[in-house]
Amino acid sequence: MSRTVFSSFSAPTMALLCLCVFASSTASNAQTTTQTKYSQPTRTFHSAEEFNRLTKGQVKIQRGKTTTLTQLQGTDDGILKKLPDGSVRPFPVGVQLPWNEITVLADDQPAVVLIGTKRGLISFNTMTNNVRAYWSGKRWLPDDHVTGIGLEPPIKANVIWVETPNGFSRIEFKEMTLADKSKAFVERVQKRHVRWGMTSDSILQTPGDLSTNKMVSSDNDGLWTQMYIAAEAFRYAVTQEADARANAKVGLAAMLRLEQITGISGFHARSIIKIGEDIQPKDGEWHTTADGQWRWKGDTSSDEIVGHYFGYAVYYDLVADATEKEKIRGVVTRMTDHILNNNYQLIDTDGKRTRWGWWAPEDIWEDPDETGLRALHMLAHLRTAHHITGNPRYEQAYQELITKHRYHLLLRNQKINYPGHVNHSDDELAFLSYYPLLIYEKDAKLRAVYLDSLDRAWQVERPERGPLWNFIYAACSGAKEFDRAEAVRTLQEIPMDLIEWTVTNSHRLDVPMDLLADRFNRKQALIVLPYDELPMTKWNGNPYRIDGGNGGRSEDDGAYFLLPYWMGRYHKLIGE
Repeated sequence: MSRTVFSSFSAPTMALLCLCVFASSTASNAQTTTQTKYSQPTRTFHSAEEFNRLTKGQVKIQRGKTTTLTQLQGTDDGILKKLPDGSVRPFPVGVQLPWNEITVLADDQPAVVLIGTKRGLISFNTMTNNVRAYWSGKRWLPDDHVTGIGLEPPIKANVIWVETPNGFSRIEFKEMTLADKSKAFVERVQKRHVRWGMTSDSILQTPGDLSTNKMVSSDNDGLWTQMYIAAEAFRYAVTQEADARANAKVGLAAMLRLEQITGISGFHARSIIKIGEDIQPKDGEWHTTADGQWRWKGDTSSDEIVGHYFGYAVYYDLVADATEKEKIRGVVTRMTDHILNNNYQLIDTDGKRTRWGWWAPEDIWEDPDETGLRALHMLAHLRTAHHITGNPRYEQAYQELITKHRYHLLLRNQKINYPGHVNHSDDELAFLSYYPLLIYEKDAKLRAVYLDSLDRAWQVERPERGPLWNFIYAACSGAKEFDRAEAVRTLQEIPMDLIEWTVTNSHRLDVPMDLLADRFNRKQALIVLPYDELPMTKWNGNPYRIDGGNGGRSEDDGAYFLLPYWMGRYHKLIGE
């Protein structure tokens, strides 16, 4: 029922320094299995009437500011601890609490005290002298002003009742494995996030009410769907569960349709909508099909292309039967030929290249910040295409980019950080490209260059504790040290509730703030907080961002948990 909270060692503005600062990891990677079970916090909201009915008088609500066991006294400016000689001193020593306007104190276990404040509930471990958890916002509480705390018998700390002016929150710690968690996440995707076979966004017409969900098109349906396809492909390879294959197969059909619907050989739409049934997005470039039944979104980005090469490859290797292999060879051939026939560009219906779809040697320096990233993309695409199709044209193009244009050497500067302008979306696209490039590349000299690039990028990313980055790094490099414990911690911290509740941390007294905003001019911290205390995000989001959400008006699909978890299982980097 406890959760260890580690400190982070770097910040977005100091990312390059972490090559030196993060020389050693808190994780021990000596084993390939994780602890079978862990405690997953979940919550439900209840009225006072429901509280009385459910607890039947067995839960006493503590509303005072003093404790008997730990001898603490809460004030409007922090906590005092009574010492044996009758004197008092501030509590805790050497640790700043997230907020210090104390409203309620309750002894939980001999080593744990629950601290109610005007801005959330804190669980503090007196033995380790650290904050175990901070619960605030509607992900956890109906109101941040805590007026009472109760512990449900027979096991203390297994269930905590939190009283607020707007009702009660019941926070329960459920024993489960990550495999158990995966089942719930797969169920969520299938129930509320499969739209015409694509893994889609889900808006909630009544904030927080999942029964009012409506699936909608997003700007990157191709990328998100391919990541979910890969997750289910890895799951199938590990478990041989029929539903994993079936789910991936539905996604594959949708991806093939994204190419077919445009009428341009090898050119995938970003997304599609059914006229009269789907909500018409206000953004983007939309085209109507000849039958007037559908619209497809153009201006396809490198994001989608990275997703397609990644997802098609994983499905091809782990799931596809002979018929599906033929279909994938066909679509990958058309996609790659479209790029090569158009001088390393994506050409839309207007005959012009899309905004982000270009990788040619004469164009790659147009955006110096992304030169190495674009070189990485193209080498990965060609290496993947050759693996799937065996077409010598792709091997020839690959070798020409290396020998004539030195694309492999450009990877040395793939990861470039400017303070306040770290592009986490590019990080995601980079790691999804490293994976097939290094899985399929056999040349020792090229692998050495690629691994240097991957290692440099991973060292910068390490403080974020991203399991997808850690597992891709380990799978591609074979490194024994890849922060396994930190990756598992993050997988455990990802909340069960993926509703995009408004989350606010900028008021916290325990969070060192970055003086610079992120590239979207949003506040960010110098550390990565526990993931269940952060705004809902995917791996292309900024984990240093501390405020966000949309008031519970949408729900994430959760594939960002499923992909790294099942990739880690497939490569035997973690257990259940």
